[in-house]
Amino acid sequence: MFLSVLSDCLIVLYHILNVYFYYMIIIALLSWIPGIFNTSWYYKLRKISDFYMGRFRGLLVLGPVDFTPIIGFVIYEAALQFLALYIIPMVA
Repeated sequence: MFLSVLSDCLIVLYHILNVYFYYMIIIALLSWIPGIFNTSWYYKLRKISDFYMGRFRGLLVLGPVDFTPIIGFVIYEAALQFLALYIIPMVA
């Protein structure tokens, strides 16, 4: 009973984290639009994605381009895959 509930909670957590992953991608793509940093709605949306991506910001900058979101996305996706392939099946 407990393992079934835990498995269901992990599956829900996986889907929430997966939605957050695509949310961060959308915010990263929106950042390429000139002048969007001055809008209040983008600031609020970016604040949510900066909970994770803010930790990587500014680590790998070449000229005006910041490549650190790529590092953040790779680490995040690896963690999601680890959760989906190893943790959830172990509990299920």
